[in-house]
Amino acid sequence: MKRLLACLVLMLSSSHLMAHEVECHTYHYATVDDQELMLDIYALPSDGSKPRPCMIFAFGGGFVMGERDHEYYARYFDTLASSGIVVASIDYRLGLKNPPKNGNIKTMIGAMQHAIDIAVEDIYSATCFVLQNSEKLNIDPNRVMLSGSSAGAIAALHAEWNRCNGAEIAEVLPKDFSYAAVVACAGAIFSTDGKPKFKSEPAPMLLFHGTSDGNVPYNRSSLFGIGFYGSKYIAKQLDKIDAPYWFYSAKYADHKIAGLPLWYQCNLILQFINDYVLESSRTQIVNNVEYLPKERRQTHFTAKEYLQNNYKHRM
Repeated sequence: MKRLLACLVLMLSSSHLMAHEVECHTYHYATVDDQELMLDIYALPSDGSKPRPCMIFAFGGGFVMGERDHEYYARYFDTLASSGIVVASIDYRLGLKNPPKNGNIKTMIGAMQHAIDIAVEDIYSATCFVLQNSEKLNIDPNRVMLSGSSAGAIAALHAEWNRCNGAEIAEVLPKDFSYAAVVACAGAIFSTDGKPKFKSEPAPMLLFHGTSDGNVPYNRSSLFGIGFYGSKYIAKQLDKIDAPYWFYSAKYADHKIAGLPLWYQCNLILQFINDYVLESSRTQIVNNVEYLPKERRQTHFTAKEYLQNNYKHRM
């Protein structure tokens, strides 16, 4: 009953807020490697109400391409903002925009690690900008969340993983800061040092992934301790440490699941934010759904197939 009442309050609040038009304002948040990094703030006009939760979003594109203001994401941004959540959609540096050609495996591993690291650095810079300007933007600094699609989801997960593990790269964040939640659509953790673990409990995670994703491993793809560890693997790690999460596992869904939830599962995302961020739920939920493609889809891929599916036109 408590959860039902909370959902009803959220729906009524959203209906009231949606009577106002979402505004978008662009800010410069950092300059790195001679590249100006911008972020777009989507929010309802400030009405003097209490500070609002904030969702920092990182776009997808394989660390090769992508835009923070692509029209594909507009529905997601408008839905969150209309529900009283400030959205900060960010630029980040694309470390594989010019990948090494004919490089060996060691070179490609180094290039991938570098691409992820600089994307995480930019997420941290955007986070610091949001925190430093929280009063101006009417943001609750204790309810700053991360969200991403594909490469953006990988970067978001790494940002939280590095923070939980006390990595040097995360030292730019305030010492007492922690993210309130992570929403990852077809994300994974890339490790060059064996199976990744969380040394401290991460923020509640909402993980979307399909078993037929040929771009980002659903479970894991590794060789000699180097590889990607996807949503299923992450959920298992969260099980081991009794950390809260919501795993939306889609049988036979391909890499389109990196974007589809931002269109068709916005209500589920809002429910997650209500339950895990606003109501501090500590449940573990797994939704097993099955997509029904006309033909049975592949569910196991080699490391070479993942690489070719992402970068065959640039190698």
